[in-house]
Amino acid sequence: MIKLLNSCKFLVKTLVLVLFISSASAQIKEQGIIPQPYKVEKNNLVFAFSPATGIAVGDGIDVNNLSFFNQYFGSLSGYTLSVNNKSVIPSINLDIDSLAITAKEGYRLIVTQKKIKIIGHDEAGVFYGLQSLVQLLKPSNGKITVQGCTIKDRPRFAYRGMHLDVSRHFFDVETIKKWIDVLALYKINTFHWHLTDDQGWRIEIKKYPLLQSISAYRDETIIGHKRDSPHQFNGKRYGGYYTQDEVKAVVKYAIERHISIIPEIEMPGHALAALAAYPQLGCTGGPYKAATYWGIFDDVYCAGNDETFTFLQNVLDEVLPLFPSKYIHIGGDECPKTKWQTCPKCQKRIKDEHLKDEHQLQSYFIGRMEKYLNSKGRQIIGWDEILEGGLTPGATVMSWTGEEGGIAAAKQHHDAIMTPEKYVYLDYYQSLYAAEPIAGGGYTPLSKVYNYEPITKELSGDEATYIKGVQANAWSEYMTSPAQAERQLFPRMLALAEVGWSAKENKDYDGFLKRLRYQHPMLQRLNINAANTFDEITGDIDTKANHQTSLSLNTTLPGGKIFYTTDGSAPGLKSKLYSKLLTITSSGNIKAALFSNGKQTGRTYMQSFNMHKAVGKTVTLVNQPKGTYNTGDISGLVNGVFGNKLYNDGQWYGFNGEDLDAVVDLRSVQKVSQLGINILKYHWQKMWEPSLLTFEVSEDGKTYTEVYRQTEFTANGINAVRANIKPLQARYIRVKGANKGVIPPGEYIAGAKAWLLVDEIVIK
Repeated sequence: MIKLLNSCKFLVKTLVLVLFISSASAQIKEQGIIPQPYKVEKNNLVFAFSPATGIAVGDGIDVNNLSFFNQYFGSLSGYTLSVNNKSVIPSINLDIDSLAITAKEGYRLIVTQKKIKIIGHDEAGVFYGLQSLVQLLKPSNGKITVQGCTIKDRPRFAYRGMHLDVSRHFFDVETIKKWIDVLALYKINTFHWHLTDDQGWRIEIKKYPLLQSISAYRDETIIGHKRDSPHQFNGKRYGGYYTQDEVKAVVKYAIERHISIIPEIEMPGHALAALAAYPQLGCTGGPYKAATYWGIFDDVYCAGNDETFTFLQNVLDEVLPLFPSKYIHIGGDECPKTKWQTCPKCQKRIKDEHLKDEHQLQSYFIGRMEKYLNSKGRQIIGWDEILEGGLTPGATVMSWTGEEGGIAAAKQHHDAIMTPEKYVYLDYYQSLYAAEPIAGGGYTPLSKVYNYEPITKELSGDEATYIKGVQANAWSEYMTSPAQAERQLFPRMLALAEVGWSAKENKDYDGFLKRLRYQHPMLQRLNINAANTFDEITGDIDTKANHQTSLSLNTTLPGGKIFYTTDGSAPGLKSKLYSKLLTITSSGNIKAALFSNGKQTGRTYMQSFNMHKAVGKTVTLVNQPKGTYNTGDISGLVNGVFGNKLYNDGQWYGFNGEDLDAVVDLRSVQKVSQLGINILKYHWQKMWEPSLLTFEVSEDGKTYTEVYRQTEFTANGINAVRANIKPLQARYIRVKGANKGVIPPGEYIAGAKAWLLVDEIVIK
């Protein structure tokens, strides 16, 4: 039987909002559905709602389930639609036929002049057909119409997820429900609810009341970015938690919208908030406090203490009845082993269980909790660090540090969800404009999310079947309000929806943007504070062609014109019209503005250039940059563009535990009087200055003479080294930076490899 009451509640609530779409959408000639359906065939027929329209439901469907729909539709149109009257024409027909529609969650939507028919494989399929219908509704001359079409649709991936961290910042139940509505509209079927972490415990556990009175609150919260030094705090107690009744209400609300909620209870790391209430669960016994800033902390659950496992099992005993989901997320990420290395109980556990080291101790911890959850009929999902030491067959890996974890899991025939931070972390910046609100650190524009492909070339056909889906993650360190969170989540979440649902061959970014421009006013009417910066000017900098630096200016706005200046003045309609690649020959600022219909749209773009002798010259490196600080093209070290302080613009190159050893070839012997490089120092981001920086010069590339050395770098941020030396003749300039190596004791993430980040080797 289909129970469509809540589906129709959501349909009507959205319908009401759609009908009040702003006049801007009237300029868009063609509506479209997000995510893009598998197959769409349009016709010239138009279905128009009228008082004669009826709703016909299949056998066994309770017609009272549509009363909410009629209530809203009546308030909008002044009339209600007859229900369960198949003889009425025009009509809307809702049915299930799992033989005709073979794919789970699949549906067929047929619109003719006199009838709208939705056939689903299952109840979810009917629901998703209704969501597509919502997006096709069009108000015109006081009538509500739908363009004639036949849509055959099915999802590409079974798992289409959205993650939300509520530990760093807490969002109330009504906000969560509001976002669940939007997830449902765009066919996201999983909500990953990150409920516990170092900064706060957000779910009521009745057996452990101190989790509510102590762990749910922190003394204060950091102001600004974690990389700042010293940290600044607001001095205000902060926190909150969801009661079990509230959790039940949210879960029920989500189920009615065909969304499964997966709770995350972090272990064995990210446990400071819990340890603040129950210090005996830590290796040292405390005292502990919930963290007041963001990061990774050495104090974790004691793996040698049986009481730890009793506590977590008791917690899960209360969590499981609240969440009927097949999966329970147990975290497993970012667990420092520092305390375990000196903890007698942990060392005894290693010995007694014949474990090799602390990494295998983590595997023991995860495995023990997994067996407990399996005994309760549940399976675990964990971040890709749970791969350490091996997994049992039922475990699912959520690959976040990159794609490697998902690839490794699939090759071992474990299910995996792809959620790599480089592509789908929505707390990262979506624009490089200076006015962008504070965010996590990386750069994940809408296009990057949309173009992400979860099935990598490293996986064979059989292995690829273990990639069950894709998920976007939102960590809330810098999401201090629902409005700020929404700006980070939307519209990038819509791009993620298309990655998860639409067939690979049907994806087209320009087509997506066309549909998004229609959807954006609807998001506004849904009271979603979505970012609208995706059409703004972006710049691509290249130094490979002819060994010169060039700049191309781009926009995705149809018909948009770009005007620019090179003298630092504000661009306008009388400025130069951009038409081709700009070759940069001198230092200065290029500003550009986008105009549509004679008016500027979006913010003004600006890029600074600092030209010098090394620009466009050849650079060779002994060690190659690593991680996200490796663009695959080291010419950015000599392109005349200085990296920003957010280190997210692709200009910074990172060496993880390895030294910088670079040589610039000027191609001829020249007079040199100044040597420089930019060094990034953020100890709170594991970015350390070199213990020694030297410059050497040579005329033949064989014999080098040191001309400058530096050991002190005082700025927290960019240290612009500019060494004025006695003028000399040189062709080859060698710059060497000694990596700090291992982060020293007492510092953030002590024992980890230090990053050495550098940019722009300057030669004058």
